Amino acid sequence: MITLNIDDIERNLSGFIKLIQEGNSLIITQANEPIAEIKPILINQSLKKPRPIGLCAGEFVVPDDFNDPLPEEIINLFENP
Repeated sequence: MITLNIDDIERNLSGFIKLIQEGNSLIITQANEPIAEIKPILINQSLKKPRPIGLCAGEFVVPDDFNDPLPEEIINLFENP
């Protein structure tokens, strides 16, 4: 974690953005008091990795009649609320 004064950030914002993109967290201080923490968004890292196939294998069973037409009474509920 990197601690910086707000004046440092104002002088070199693009340099500190690069540090965040590299995975660093920044603590911003003003008058030696911490006022903010800036962290990289971790979702970007998870998007780079493909999701494993079969992640939920065995967690649920799709019924055999899943693709069968709906009963008339249910269709009527959608068409005539």
